[in-house]
Parts: sequence; structure tokens; C-alpha cells
Amino acid sequence: MGGRGAGEVLMAYRAVLKATRKTFAGDHLMLRESAAEVRKKFEENRHVTSEAEIQRLLADAHEASDFISTTIVQAKLNPSGGYEVKPGKEHAGATLEIPSEEILKKSA
Repeated sequence: MGGRGAGEVLMAYRAVLKATRKTFAGDHLMLRESAAEVRKKFEENRHVTSEAEIQRLLADAHEASDFISTTIVQAKLNPSGGYEVKPGKEHAGATLEIPSEEILKKSA
């Protein structure tokens, strides 16, 4: 993102990565894939110079960070073979959609 202060862009990049690291802690595949996707999106916009477009992209990055932090909850396989979802205090007030066991097994 061209002429924009590198510090503001770097802060947005780090905020999205931090959100993914917290949300997907312990899930090495999701950590790797989400980090690659975040980097790809920022790289795609590296040469943007329009101030209005940069502001929109930064707003999108902040929105993505908030969405990842407050909406996504990682389901974990428990010893009995089922999945557990433990929403944190950052999810308070959110509507959680729990995927079916079939969907979870396909993604494991």
C-alpha cells in the first residue's frame, strides 16, 4: 500500500495475524494457511497509492481482525470422539453457528 505510512499498514497486518494466532492456536494447518492468506491479501495491494483505497483496505483489515477474534471459535476434538466449542469472553453476545459432526469430521 504505496504512499501510506508503513507503520499503519504494518499494525493492521499484525492485528490480523494476531487474531488468527489466537483463534487457531494449536491448529497448525489453519495457522499456516491463514497466515499465507493474510500475506497474500496484503501483497496483492502493496502498490495501491489512492488514499481512499488505502483507507478502505485498512478498514477491511481491521474488520477482518475483529471478525476473526469475535466470530470464529475453533472446535476441538475431545477424547470421547466428539467436538467441543468453548467460546471466550470476546464472543459474548455473538450468535454461534455450530457445524454438524459430519462437517467437522470432513475438515479434520
